[in-house]
Amino acid sequence: MASFEVIGGKRLKGDIFPQGAKNEALQILCAVLLTPEPVTISNLPDIVDVNKLIELLDNLGVKVNRTAPDTYTFQADDINLDYLQTDSFVKLGRSIRGSVMILGPMLARFGQCKLPKPGGDKIGRRRMDTHFIGLEKLGATFSYDTHDSFFHIETKGLKGVYLLLDEASVTGTANIVMAAALAEGTTTIYNAACEPYLQQLCRMLNRMGAKISGVGSNLLTIEGVEKLGGTEHRLLPDMIEIGSFIGMAGMTGSEITIKDCQIPELGLIPDTFRRLGINMEYRGDDIYIPAQDHYEIDTYIDGSILNVSDHTWPGFTPDLLSIALVVATQAKGTALIHQKMFESRLFFVDKLIEMGAQIILCDPHRATIIGQNKQVPLKGITMTSPDIRAGVALLIAALSAEGRSVINNVEQIDRGYQNIDGRLNALGAEIRRL
Repeated sequence: MASFEVIGGKRLKGDIFPQGAKNEALQILCAVLLTPEPVTISNLPDIVDVNKLIELLDNLGVKVNRTAPDTYTFQADDINLDYLQTDSFVKLGRSIRGSVMILGPMLARFGQCKLPKPGGDKIGRRRMDTHFIGLEKLGATFSYDTHDSFFHIETKGLKGVYLLLDEASVTGTANIVMAAALAEGTTTIYNAACEPYLQQLCRMLNRMGAKISGVGSNLLTIEGVEKLGGTEHRLLPDMIEIGSFIGMAGMTGSEITIKDCQIPELGLIPDTFRRLGINMEYRGDDIYIPAQDHYEIDTYIDGSILNVSDHTWPGFTPDLLSIALVVATQAKGTALIHQKMFESRLFFVDKLIEMGAQIILCDPHRATIIGQNKQVPLKGITMTSPDIRAGVALLIAALSAEGRSVINNVEQIDRGYQNIDGRLNALGAEIRRL
């Protein structure tokens, strides 16, 4: 188990480039299974979850050629279905959540797939009903083996259908869209997720020959085609990294420019951090955050306490609530953080309380933060990263704290953030990997 030793209290300064989007990468990588032709993907982040999915594809028979540090060409013209029976597949499939998105492409192209219950962050229940109900309605037969925790799915032919999703699941929508792209007839998906990453997937599939309309809305129409071809695709910058860097700059009083942000794709992220008191300005496609000695949480028009909560897109992404929470601890004012989607995601606040933060954990979904206006700085402690986003929130807290902190289990952070210690050290941070 690796750890970070962090010496806090240092102001950072300089430019930082966000990595390619993790959540988009996992969808796009699975889509290469839809065609026997080459697909080139650039701006891929060099992170654990992405690298494991590439390894899984390689073992499955996809030809993988790395042509640049962030660019790969994939060709799925000789898939080995027997690999699905191996221990290697079980180990890799269970280690990452993104493996679930091979189901739609494999079902559409090969008529079958099996998958061990996927892994990922331990943030509470993450049901997969939307995936399987949608694929069943397209014509698949699904079963789940409770003894070995394996999902089995197969079809004799997918046919288009009207779907009203029970939740706007991003990965569920992605799986259904990829399956429907090769189904017979027209599929309509209502209450579809419409995150920028899902939009990117749809645009990529259209370049491959799919016929998807309504991209960017929650009503998608997919006219099935017989086959898809190759293409080239470049990932968006990671909006979660961008939000993390905004929060880090405000909390540490740092002057940072986040480069090449694709600002129109960030939705409410900048405005939410502005309401938490962090100043920023757009300089072309860059976000400049000036050094701030203090920042103040906004209130509603009637003066009541600000409530920061997660919503489906274009609402505030749940992946940044941990960052918003830690930023609020050193602001002037009070905020209620409401994590609606996952019941275990706020449990890391006990570490922030131990560092000196004033937080009341109301229940598994809500926490009230009484900001200390940087009058009582956090103090360094030893802690453990429970998941990717909480891990980075704790890293931001450690960077702002007085003294030495140790964060254990930083493999969780490595799953989603590329060389985070090296990139932050280049700005003046003092982080040592143990």
